[in-house]
Amino acid sequence: MNSDTQSRDTLLTPPTARIRQSNHKQKQRRNRALVAVGTALAVVAGGAVIALVAGGGETPPPPVKSPRTAHVLARPDQSPPQDLIAAGRVAVSGFYTTKVVNEANGNATGTYTWSLYNEATKHYQKTDWAWVDVAPGMRTAAVLERDLPADRVGLVNMATGEVQRWIKVDKEIGSVQFSPDGKRLVATTYHLNPDGLYKDSSYRLNDKKVPGPKPSRTGFYVIDLATGKAKFSALPPRKDGTGAFAGAGRQDLQWDRDGKLLWEPAANKDGKVYYNEDARQSPVPEREASLPFSGGVLSPDGTHITGKFVGEDGQIVSEILNAKTGKRSALVPGQQMLAWADNDHLIAWRCDPKQCEPGKGEFRNQLILVGVNGEKAIPLSGYRHAKLRDDSRWTPILSER
Repeated sequence: MNSDTQSRDTLLTPPTARIRQSNHKQKQRRNRALVAVGTALAVVAGGAVIALVAGGGETPPPPVKSPRTAHVLARPDQSPPQDLIAAGRVAVSGFYTTKVVNEANGNATGTYTWSLYNEATKHYQKTDWAWVDVAPGMRTAAVLERDLPADRVGLVNMATGEVQRWIKVDKEIGSVQFSPDGKRLVATTYHLNPDGLYKDSSYRLNDKKVPGPKPSRTGFYVIDLATGKAKFSALPPRKDGTGAFAGAGRQDLQWDRDGKLLWEPAANKDGKVYYNEDARQSPVPEREASLPFSGGVLSPDGTHITGKFVGEDGQIVSEILNAKTGKRSALVPGQQMLAWADNDHLIAWRCDPKQCEPGKGEFRNQLILVGVNGEKAIPLSGYRHAKLRDDSRWTPILSER
């Protein structure tokens, strides 16, 4: 059984939901985990002004509420959602879809279309930004304009959709991400569009020659939002052990759980390479190294961590591990665990149990709320289309609210 973050037989595999998590031991900090990073997308022709499209003026249907978990807003009839989806401490702050735009010269560009939740309208609203990240608390979004890489970062008020502030930079950037405490941004810089696909970098995909990416990372900024000061550190594209460039055109930097280090995906036992803010490579943090499953999502109280998909003979289940001992503490429905709604409940992707055979309906999935104590799963969204490469296939942004 493959999830769409595990598939590598598509031209472009977007990153999955970005997730904000709290640290129980240090409640002032928020922990963010990127569940999976594939080849990311961005850019279509468009203006530099946000374009909001209302999700409808009608009164939304009553949310489905759970008596077991506080503050559950479920929309099992909506895919993509129009009204807020939330469970416990986590909400879908927005979502994106992706597609590839072919160009006359044989090149192509991956594009994102982002929708953000607007508190004033109570709907998700489509935007014209090329890149979006949402701060903890869902009050502010960091955005980049079309035609990446961009030379400034916008800070958007999510209640109005208006840019409150621009931060100008000297080197062009292709992505931004808030630190776990929401006080800083890491902005990865590129000299080419990181989502560009070029004819002179073509490769064969399913017996067809397709344009390929070009690594062009130059470094990153750490931006202090209180002062607007941006510190740049050079960091060229990373190479793997064979001397070839690792990954693809997009090689974004991410914050670690505590917001002290930065990391990028790597094909090593830890799955990550860490750097300090001066771009010097750092050892794996002790807290990360002590966890029983690299890349797992830690519960707010630090008791549980998500493990692997372990379904066999038609089962659609994943394991939850004891974070200290590494022993299995529960089996829960779903292919991919995304975020902890509270200490005992998670938001996950699960494919349609009636159509879950590999190659048929494994990508027809929906967001669900699952409990580690064996409660029945609660559908949070409607089902996505079964085709992995469908342009309307949406990916949520999960944020602390």
